[in-house]
This record gives sequence, C-alpha cells and structure tokens, in this order.
Amino acid sequence: MPLKIAIFGASGYTGAEAIRIALGHPHVEIVALTGESKAGKTIDEVYPHLAGFGLPSLVKIEDVSLAGLDAVFLCLPHATTQRVAKTLRTAAPDLRLIDLSADFRLRDVAAYEDWYGEHFAPEYQSEAVYGLTEHYRAEIKDAPIIACPGCYPTSILVPLLALQNAGLIDPSRIIADSKSGTTGAGRKSSEALSHSEVSEGFHAYGVASHRHTAELDQELSARAGHAVKASFTPHLLPMNRGILSTVYGELAAGVGIEEAQAVLHDFASREAFVVHAQGSTPVATRFVRSTNRVMVDLKADRRDGSFILLSAIDNLTKGSSGQAFQNFNVAFGLEETTGLHLVSAFP
Repeated sequence: MPLKIAIFGASGYTGAEAIRIALGHPHVEIVALTGESKAGKTIDEVYPHLAGFGLPSLVKIEDVSLAGLDAVFLCLPHATTQRVAKTLRTAAPDLRLIDLSADFRLRDVAAYEDWYGEHFAPEYQSEAVYGLTEHYRAEIKDAPIIACPGCYPTSILVPLLALQNAGLIDPSRIIADSKSGTTGAGRKSSEALSHSEVSEGFHAYGVASHRHTAELDQELSARAGHAVKASFTPHLLPMNRGILSTVYGELAAGVGIEEAQAVLHDFASREAFVVHAQGSTPVATRFVRSTNRVMVDLKADRRDGSFILLSAIDNLTKGSSGQAFQNFNVAFGLEETTGLHLVSAFP
C-alpha cells in the first residue's frame, strides 16, 4: 500500500517541488494539497507543468481530512507552521510531520525567538529533529517532527560537518559566503525580486543578520562543545535556482590539506547524494540543478593551514523538498534514494 501524504502550502515553490518529486516516488500517494490563497483552484491552473496527473485540487488546511494520512509536508511560512503543527500533533499524534519552514530547526526556543520572534509551539520543540540527513539519520528515523534545514545551511553543513566530525578544522574560524537564485525568497510578489530589479545585478543581503546563521552556530557549537559564531553572508544572483557556497576556514593544528581532502572524498564516496568534483571540474550549480545532490571540493588556501571548501546544491531540491523526501524515506524505512534518482538537465 502506498504511503498517503498531504502537502500543505502546495501553491508555493517548495510545495510545487514536493509535488514534482512525489509524482516520481513509487511508494507515495498524494491525497491532499493546500493553498490558502488559491483554494478551489486545480494544480493544473496554478502550475501547468504539473497538469494532467489527476492531482487533488487545492483546499484550505482546515478542510483536509487527516484520516489515513501517514505524513504531512509543511511547506508553509515560519510562524504559520508552528500553529498548524500544534493542531496536527493534537488531532493525529501518529502523523509524521516534515517541516520545510524554519519553525523547529533551532533546538533552543530562546534562540528561535531571538532570530524569528515568538515560538507558538514550544512544547513540541523537543519532539523535533534537525533533518540534515547525512548527519542525523538515526534521530530522524523515529522523530515525530523532522525539521528540514535551511537551503544555505544545507549547502554549507553537509560537507563542513564531515570535516568537523573528524576533528580536522577549527570551528571558531568559519567564514561562509553563499550565492543563491531568486526562488529562495519564495513565490510571493515583491518589488525587490522583480526581473528589472534583479537582472544584470548581484548583491549581498542580510549582512551579519541572516537568520540561517543561527543554524550554522547551532551545529558547529554542538560539535565543538562550546559556543561558536560563524560569519555568513548571502548574495542574490539573477538566476532561478541553485546555491554556490564558498567556505573559508582554518585546519586544526597538525592537520594537512591532503588529510582533509581524503576525509571529504571518503565521505562523498559513502553518501549517495554527495559528489566530489573530479580533477579540474568546477563546482557549479548547473551540475546539480533539479537534483538532490551536493557537489563539493576542498582546496588549500595560499595561507598555510587554511582551506577553501566549495559546495553547490539546488536550493529547491536538496535545499528543501528533495531533502524533505530523503528524510521521509529514512523515517518510513525506505531506501534513502527512493524517488530521488534525479539527473540534472545539461546544458
């Protein structure tokens, strides 16, 4: 029997991406789709590229029957998700929640409130597991709430934590510089994201204040055993999808770059979705577009003892809905790659 899922927030970009992946998943049946502002419309109207698959029409969240559901993908804005999750946990305690918002990513409720504002379901925060699949599989397996990481932290932390876990880097000296396509801001209308405002330009935003910094601090600190603050600056590129992160840091005392490169290569060889760039091949967003892959490489900086880590992902797939399905597979005991054998179209 297929696993029955609902996708809340299906009219947004991450919701549409979740539908795209679900349609190719052999063990999934989509039984409900919500879209508050587009309730009553068909997906064929909202997303013509998803037309013809007999998908349910969009409804409001309160109109979804939870009977028989196995999991809900919460592709909703932060703060909204907490309220919805609270209702779902009360009404259907066995329902698995896969949250693509920021609402349950930060283990410390006080930290969440510092970065995002009031937490509306603090009593459920302890049930949530940070869903960075490559580093939290055991915890994800039985978690009632799986809090999928932000797209920027995913690109940075998947390879970086492999190095930190091996004791090869100084976590207190991390500088992350990331560039993203415009879909990272969602589908809502915005003057700042209109074509004429974005095209033929390139700029930093959220300088020293971007909320995803909190996830970097959380994960680096958890492994370091003491508080760590990362430097992180995101930039907006005039393209639809993709993230390229360049991470600068210091190797731990006595560690050579060859040792760190060997660990990263071994990590990539064991992970289905981590690809180590070969030879002179550049780490590029075009090689991972619409896939669940993380393309990585590690170079020696010209400063002794320093490294440059490169990582590319698709922000909507590995950075969001693809990782969500990777976590779904783990949670339900399926092969982790099920439905995620996605190959980038090239060129």
